[in-house]
Amino acid sequence: MQIALALVAAYLLGSVPFAMISSKIFGLADPRSYGSGNPGATNVLRSGNKKAALVTLIGDALKGWVAVFAAEQMGFSSTVVGLVALAVFLGHLYPIFLKFKGGKGVATAAGVIIALDPLLGLAVAGTWLFMAFAFRYSSLAAVVAAGMAPVFSVLMHGGNGQALIVGILGMALIGKHWQNIQRLLAGQESKIGGKKKA
Repeated sequence: MQIALALVAAYLLGSVPFAMISSKIFGLADPRSYGSGNPGATNVLRSGNKKAALVTLIGDALKGWVAVFAAEQMGFSSTVVGLVALAVFLGHLYPIFLKFKGGKGVATAAGVIIALDPLLGLAVAGTWLFMAFAFRYSSLAAVVAAGMAPVFSVLMHGGNGQALIVGILGMALIGKHWQNIQRLLAGQESKIGGKKKA
């Protein structure tokens, strides 16, 4: 019962839509009504309000971190902690509060990975930052970081359960960015801070 409650709590925490909350706080339009229509930090940034985007980014990352950290502090096994990590991540992707239409999960996955292994989190975040600054495409940075995350995990710890969880997160992130990948290949993807291309 305790495990079931932990999973439900993690899913509900993941479902909290910080893009909507920050948009309301800063008096912005619903992020689903402009840009990519995605309730996430990158799309909120398209509103031109960097503070709202930052609040969204921190909130989405923090809920992933809090869920995993709390599960670890409660003394759950690594398997249960891994399931909690997936539950909070899936809560963000398919939030009950937004009719199961959520964000792409980059910030939440980052929070989860940092909680699982801070060094791995730094390696993945560093990959995202390098790609983002070098090429100015948030989606490209996310896809490359997601693909490298399980590789880093295996290199650091071998093929353990953590690598499996990180691999699932990575595959899900790449899947959620499939349309972005197609736009990147077609040269139609918008850059960080820019408006969404037609």
